[in-house]
Amino acid sequence: MFADEPVDCRRLLRGKETPIVAAPLTEGMTKRHVSLPPGGEEGIHTFIEDVDQRLSGEEDTCDVVEDVLVDLMGDREAYERWQSGESVSPAERVRLQGYDPCNVTLESEYYAEVAAMDEGEFERTKYLQWLWRQFDATPMADNVEFALRFRRMLAEHLFADVGENCRFFKGITFTYGHNISIGDNCVVHDDVHLDDRGMLTIGDRVSISDDAHVYSHDHDIVDQTEITNFHTVIEDDVRVTYDSMVRAGVRLGENSVLAAKSIAGRDVPAHHIAAGTPAKSIAVKDGWESVADPLEDANVDRRDDRRVDYDLPEKLDVFDEFQRDLQPPDS
Repeated sequence: MFADEPVDCRRLLRGKETPIVAAPLTEGMTKRHVSLPPGGEEGIHTFIEDVDQRLSGEEDTCDVVEDVLVDLMGDREAYERWQSGESVSPAERVRLQGYDPCNVTLESEYYAEVAAMDEGEFERTKYLQWLWRQFDATPMADNVEFALRFRRMLAEHLFADVGENCRFFKGITFTYGHNISIGDNCVVHDDVHLDDRGMLTIGDRVSISDDAHVYSHDHDIVDQTEITNFHTVIEDDVRVTYDSMVRAGVRLGENSVLAAKSIAGRDVPAHHIAAGTPAKSIAVKDGWESVADPLEDANVDRRDDRRVDYDLPEKLDVFDEFQRDLQPPDS
């Protein structure tokens, strides 16, 4: 609808007259503000505030997650039948049980260091991660305004620290969640993986594009069951662009860019542009040359400076998923 067209209320949301008014384009601006109609705004605000208060209160987190998912999935009637002892099919029972995060396992639950975590630390973040993931499987996850605000509220309960005005889009995954710190005004786009098996710190105004992967743990090249955790750091104003990867322990310096489909295995200095596989600094951003390190001083591996050590219990029930005996003949 253009600004000079007549307004047809029947074509507008819920019959409320909300004409779209054309505005002059501003050079360099790529986004505009979008508002929901009053009825939709009120419903979303009430729901998110209710879940937020329940997660902040004394109620068991597992119970809150289960209750919220039952309603979001529209399965209250079947759930009540099952709870009252009525007959349900095996498939229905598995589905209804799955709303309770105590009845599921996540990949990160199998990691050995979980056994060394403080009692209850993993359980709570597991429950919240389950709510995040299952919410993304609902049709409401495509209601962008609702979904961004719901995930931002969950992040405040799940992450170690989260700043203001962050935008988390659909399909984001993480290992635990509680080892992630993220600053103000960050954007994490669709299908990004934030691995916090070690530690992950993200500064202010960071943009992480679709399909990017940021890691904080690495596997030994000879024995892949040997894991080393690192502290991965993405400083203020960094852009991690489409389908790129940040290896564990890497620091992306302030205002740097990791180009699309690149793999950063070494630190990227502030204001540098890194590209390739493996990524190398190929240029300094225009206008930042006077404050940036010269290109010849870049591409240094400093990951060992950010190694995160951890202890495991002496009596730990472990398994080797590969069952290999690949000892190097020259060792």
